[in-house]
Amino acid sequence: MLAEEAEYWWTNAKGRLETGGEVVTWARFKTEFLKKYFPEDLRTRKEVEFLNLKQGSSSVVEYAATFEELSRFCPYINDEDDMVSKCVKFESGLRPGIY
Repeated sequence: MLAEEAEYWWTNAKGRLETGGEVVTWARFKTEFLKKYFPEDLRTRKEVEFLNLKQGSSSVVEYAATFEELSRFCPYINDEDDMVSKCVKFESGLRPGIY
């Protein structure tokens, strides 16, 4: 559900996208929304932040929460086939002696 400025943006964007009779899919909406509100350079910075994430002085719970939040910026690590890679990344970010 969109509100305020995002709702106005979507009304205009939907009209523009449907001009040729094209059906706006979820994938197309998501692409347009991210382009408008979450630019590629910011997504790239979040991906780099995820790749460099270490537990440091945070608790395991805090590290795990940050890990999960930032992992969404690495879609290739969230595939079912790459769960081992995700686990390896998680473990490699823990402080020595934790695992």
